Amino acid sequence: MDTPDIPAPATPLRRSRAGGLLLLALLLIALATAGVLGWRQWQARQAQEQARSEQQRNALEARIDSLRQAQRAQAQRLQQAEATNRVLRDELLGLGQRAAAIEESVSQLADPARHGALALKLDQVELLLAIGQQRLQLDGDLDGARRALALAAPLLAAVDDPAWLNLKQTLAQEQAALAALGPDSRTTAESLLERLVADIPLEQAAITDAKPSQAAPWYTRLLDRIVRVQPTASAGLRDHADRQAALAALQLEAALARAAIVGRDDAGLQQALVRIDAWLRRLLAGSPSLPQRQRLIVQLRTITLHPAIPLSGSTLAQLRAQRDG
Repeated sequence: MDTPDIPAPATPLRRSRAGGLLLLALLLIALATAGVLGWRQWQARQAQEQARSEQQRNALEARIDSLRQAQRAQAQRLQQAEATNRVLRDELLGLGQRAAAIEESVSQLADPARHGALALKLDQVELLLAIGQQRLQLDGDLDGARRALALAAPLLAAVDDPAWLNLKQTLAQEQAALAALGPDSRTTAESLLERLVADIPLEQAAITDAKPSQAAPWYTRLLDRIVRVQPTASAGLRDHADRQAALAALQLEAALARAAIVGRDDAGLQQALVRIDAWLRRLLAGSPSLPQRQRLIVQLRTITLHPAIPLSGSTLAQLRAQRDG
């Protein structure tokens, strides 16, 4: 008789399934842990590589900056060297020109005919300077001294010897000092004196022969026929002969003033102006032009006929001293 199959118990199968699941879970956990650790390690390695590349880039940029600075410094040195070379080249050219000028001067100095021409020019310059100095000392003639120096200047400029360079500068300074004085004070004084005494007889006659205006009241015209009003300053000049004598005295004082101007006599001019002022006050009393003429007298009193010339004769003295030396 056959025995029936008895089913096996289900517990061991369930246990095997649970163990497999547990093993799978552990395996998954281990894989996840390994993945996390690997990810973190990869990130750390990436960060290290990035930091290393950053350091390399910074070092490369620093090296590039240093190379640029070195290049700029090198360019500056090249520019300085070029400027130095240019200066040296200009100095070398200048030395060559100076050497040529010295050689030409030496060759000219070696020419025996040159000494005679130079001495002749210096004699002419000395003569003109002496003439100008004598005109200043004897007559105070500024214009004559200026003309003498103007004639001496081109003659001295034609002297190419460097030894006379200081003399040329002294002559230029003396010419500038004479030019700074302006017009000759004697010419200015003569012009003012002519304006001062011009048309005095006509103006005095007009004052004497003045008649009352027809527009004046009848009693004023009647009183003018009876009573004659005359300024106190012109007392004693009512008659024609007295007026002519006063005019002659004024002309005499004007002639004395002209003589003082020609002789550059400051004291004589001042005295003549005082007497001219007194005669003008008498002859032109009440005239509207009297204040203007008195202003001309004030201008004449301020003129100095002997101006100070500090550099007068300096060129002549230097020329003589240099020639004697």
